[in-house]
Amino acid sequence: MSTRQEFMMTRSEYDELLKRQEFLLTERRQEVAQNLQAARSFGDLTENAEYDDAKNEQAILEAEIASNEIKIINAKIIEQKDIDESRVHIGSIVTVLDRAFEEETTYSIVGSAGSDPLSNKLSQESPIGAALLGKEVGDQVSVETPGGLVELEIRSIAVQQHG
Repeated sequence: MSTRQEFMMTRSEYDELLKRQEFLLTERRQEVAQNLQAARSFGDLTENAEYDDAKNEQAILEAEIASNEIKIINAKIIEQKDIDESRVHIGSIVTVLDRAFEEETTYSIVGSAGSDPLSNKLSQESPIGAALLGKEVGDQVSVETPGGLVELEIRSIAVQQHG
């Protein structure tokens, strides 16, 4: 018996994924097709670097479309009303204190589709995201990250507000 992989995400992440997929299927696919057609016009396809580049661009596009389709089909949307603010879940905004630097940082815990570490949007599958899941205010966690061991204390938990 095989189980399908669920892609947990907030409603806004799901909406962004749908928007991205629509863009890829319409505008981007048309752009790539035009690039491919233009590259074909350059002549002999066996020695045509532009054609090879256009084919690679098309393959990358189609792979992203296929990946997004799987995520959309298998999405498990975490609704704001279902989030328990006393514990960290996908959809939580968590403020933590980094014990080593005595600095507070606020993270949004998101599904893998919404991950953007540079914007402090951490996937529930990332080392810090996974360590924070299920924890409460006051809990301390030690997380092994690529940069070394990080000691965090949870200062506050809130729910993302969506318009």
